[in-house]
Amino acid sequence: MCGIAGFLTSGRSNPDRSLLARMCGRLVHRGPDADGYFCAPGAALGHRRLSIIDVAGGHQPLGNEDGSLQIVFNGEIYNYQELRRDLIGKGHQFATRSDTEVLVHLYEEAGERMPEYLNGMFAFALWDARRRELFLARDRFGEKPLYYTFAAPGFPFCFASELKAFAVLPGFDPPLNPRALTDFLALSYIPDPETIYDNVSRLEPGHSLTVSAAGGGRRRRYWMPVFESGTTPSLDAAVEETRALAADAVERRMISDVPLGAFLSGGVDSSAVVACMASSAGPRVNTFSIGFTDKSFDELPYARLVAERYRTHHREQVVTPSIDEVLPVLADHFDEPFGDSSAIPMLYLARMTRRHVTVALSGDGADELFAGYRRYYFGHLEQRIGALLPDWAKRTVVPLSARLYPKLDWMPRVFRAKTLLHNLSQQIGDAYFTSMSTFRDEGLEQVLSPHLRREALDAPPRARFRNRFAAVSHLPPLEQMQAVDLETYLPGDILVKTDRTTMAYSLEGRAPWLDHRLAELACRLPAAYKLNGTSGKHVFRQAVRPYLPPPLLSRPKMGFSVPLASWFRTRLRPLFESQVLDPQMEQYLSLDRVRVLWDEHQSGLHNHDRKLWNLFMLAVWDTRWRRAGSSEALAEQGVAAQ
Repeated sequence: MCGIAGFLTSGRSNPDRSLLARMCGRLVHRGPDADGYFCAPGAALGHRRLSIIDVAGGHQPLGNEDGSLQIVFNGEIYNYQELRRDLIGKGHQFATRSDTEVLVHLYEEAGERMPEYLNGMFAFALWDARRRELFLARDRFGEKPLYYTFAAPGFPFCFASELKAFAVLPGFDPPLNPRALTDFLALSYIPDPETIYDNVSRLEPGHSLTVSAAGGGRRRRYWMPVFESGTTPSLDAAVEETRALAADAVERRMISDVPLGAFLSGGVDSSAVVACMASSAGPRVNTFSIGFTDKSFDELPYARLVAERYRTHHREQVVTPSIDEVLPVLADHFDEPFGDSSAIPMLYLARMTRRHVTVALSGDGADELFAGYRRYYFGHLEQRIGALLPDWAKRTVVPLSARLYPKLDWMPRVFRAKTLLHNLSQQIGDAYFTSMSTFRDEGLEQVLSPHLRREALDAPPRARFRNRFAAVSHLPPLEQMQAVDLETYLPGDILVKTDRTTMAYSLEGRAPWLDHRLAELACRLPAAYKLNGTSGKHVFRQAVRPYLPPPLLSRPKMGFSVPLASWFRTRLRPLFESQVLDPQMEQYLSLDRVRVLWDEHQSGLHNHDRKLWNLFMLAVWDTRWRRAGSSEALAEQGVAAQ
């Protein structure tokens, strides 16, 4: 795992190497082991290295035989050995054992189609001196980040693994992106390709970008999930194919020249990873778990069942999450507002794991691909019920019932019919947005400052979400939800959380269930193979059932959680009041409305913990990156801030 950064220069001037070094200096946590730079007329590429494969020889930037191609690469290519053998057979000469060098020679063979041949997680930039073009690509699901801008003063084009690398560019002060800010408040993350800054983008998963030194760029989508099924295999055949691909995906991700382990939560997905690892020949598997003093959030007993069954070298830590301890890390490593509070326990897990290994496998991706989330079941059910209702009822009776039904936050979820009634009256895109969002519609409009309300709500988050569903409207309801999650929630929330929390401690995370071969199989399977009654991931569960303790297969899904509701009434109270209720936040928020939410939460009238957390993380980001931004830029240039 590494950090990359670079830029193109106008004409044939020599790039400023010291500026490139300062950009990479912001990425040291991604690559603490070494740095490297390539500077030539027209282009500058920088690299921070976390040594994983070919520790002695895999330094970057790395070129081909004559040096006309140079690459900086972040990630791992799991089929690089097969590709290397094929390229050697075609006459290519290799100077290292690294997977990075395979990319250079594969580009010579396949050009812009090169990413199609890769099984891995990656973000890279390759300078082609002959064509005077920079070729960038990002992996199929967006495991690795890649930001870029055409709007940095004095530079035709800049790229980096993280936004913070752009902060050192002279005069770089992009305006806020109002659309992204409202997306964040609504969804708790910012979907690709938007970022919190105008004129700065994330390269979307499964895309490449070619930028000419003469100006201009072209994007190309080289991969997308295809849900249309051909001949449907029998359930038994699907289970066997899933099992075989799962085992191979895990084995490929165990390639490493440094210590390796696995996160073990006690859920099906991470436990299945550990089971597959233990089945491979090799030393005892290192596993890592965290528990909580609050037993309602604690999964350690289930993790121990797996550790004991496979006799792993198991380490665990019981923590009492402290906002004072993690808040500086969240502020420094999430360069954009990010509202998934499970990043807090993930930070504790990553920190503990990094004390013992450099690489950790996770269970990310199985829920999205095999329909493991409860919201898929409810969304699927709502669409089936809605199809039975006459249009006049959906237009009149159901919306009226939804308005009149009390909002019973204090009752168990099974009794909360208000959202169900709303969703029955809506198309699937609107219904799914309602289920997924934190702030929505009137609530979002009320909390925004008048300025942002005017700028952002001509195309509100719901409308943008609706457009994503319109693009996949030919698919059945379940597949529509999965397709939208694969381009929004998975890369924007889950994978951002994993990448930033692991990289905060220079730990490489790998996700076997995001192997594209396994994903392509999952997309071909019918809904009945994924949702079985009220249970999701049916075919996946059947595939791993023989390897897991029975209690794991029947337990409800828990997930990482922290007690936000009580925190806002105790330890977070003074922080919220000083940061969110600060007059400077009026540029974003209607503080009068925020105070209403705050008072309702303090009184216990309503639980607004998710809304308050999003508002709090917006203020944390603003304090760390907007208010401090100009002072930091001056400091980077050696000028004392006034």
